[in-house]
Amino acid sequence: MKVSDVAYKGKVISVVRTYEPERPAAFFEMVRHPGSAAIVAVTEENKVVLVNQLREAIGKYVLEIPAGKLEPGEEPQTCAYRELEEETGYRARSLEKLCEFFVTPGYSDEKIRIFCTQDLERTKSRLEEDEILSVVEVDISEVLRMIDDGRIEDAKTIASVLEFVRKKKWSLSSRSQ
Repeated sequence: MKVSDVAYKGKVISVVRTYEPERPAAFFEMVRHPGSAAIVAVTEENKVVLVNQLREAIGKYVLEIPAGKLEPGEEPQTCAYRELEEETGYRARSLEKLCEFFVTPGYSDEKIRIFCTQDLERTKSRLEEDEILSVVEVDISEVLRMIDDGRIEDAKTIASVLEFVRKKKWSLSSRSQ
């Protein structure tokens, strides 16, 4: 029978240590995360809305689709709506689920749900106190080049944009030049 104890509990994650009592040296550490949601948002001008966000874990700014963690009891779709508006100043009038996946299942249980929209209205961003970011709007063809040449390094953004294109949620032939 396995035993688990919380090694660390923070405001976003906790780290749980699991082991068998007869073999305490053979343990496994897991990051527990409440889950998250992200959104591929496309403007009327056929631009993907990205955020250039400071990521302390790697010590640099990273281009990403808007995303955030689920609040207790919050539905993923609600989170996607909230994060898009808070981070970018765009409100989605409608959302469509694109996909979902585990972010890093080797050590974490975080599951992210990805949504998309091409139905946006301008509002006002409401960044959280600890968020340092700017909004960048980029044509899909340029986003794909940025993935290819390594300027976009964020896994959720790469997977989500490629899935968006794959599912033909956006026709490359109709992109703005």
